Amino acid sequence: MISISLSEVVNKSYVYCTDFVINLANLTDTSYYEVNFFLFCVLYPFLLLLLPTIALYLKLKLHKLKELNQLECTHKK
Repeated sequence: MISISLSEVVNKSYVYCTDFVINLANLTDTSYYEVNFFLFCVLYPFLLLLLPTIALYLKLKLHKLKELNQLECTHKK
């Protein structure tokens, strides 16, 4: 059985994410700090606002479709 501690998982995740940001900075000819700023100060807050907004929009749209479907079912009878 493979035994991996939580600290090993966290450490490997940190190393992987840091390497990813460094490689992304090298690919875009920017610094690590600029990529980090873009990811965590621009992209993350944008997604944090956008995704719940989309979820709410879709929930309202589904609710309207259900109401419309119920109305159509009552008119067919």
